Amino acid sequence: METTSVLVNEGQNNSAVSCIHCNSRVLSPQSASFLNQTHPLPTPTQPKDEPSLKTEDLEEWWVVDDMFTFDNIGFSHTVGNNKYLVCADCERGPVGWHDNITRKSYVALARVKHT
Repeated sequence: METTSVLVNEGQNNSAVSCIHCNSRVLSPQSASFLNQTHPLPTPTQPKDEPSLKTEDLEEWWVVDDMFTFDNIGFSHTVGNNKYLVCADCERGPVGWHDNITRKSYVALARVKHT
């Protein structure tokens, strides 16, 4: 993965953000703010016989203030106060999460590519 300093310019994404699986564009350049804060996100694959959701703690996020800023994104059903974000074209993810209270969306830098 590229270093964060290359991806962030004046606190925003320096390049387009795309799905790592199908190359569908998720965000245009300069459309999201960078946030360094640990938050759990479910892993892309879940064991079948696991009773609880397997997550990983991710630290680097693109914060999107308005869901209409996305070029292409899908939303899961509500889980608690959140919805998970997936690629709208190939439906793989989650690539991030949406907070139903603040209405902000968070895209994990580790789950997308920058072009």
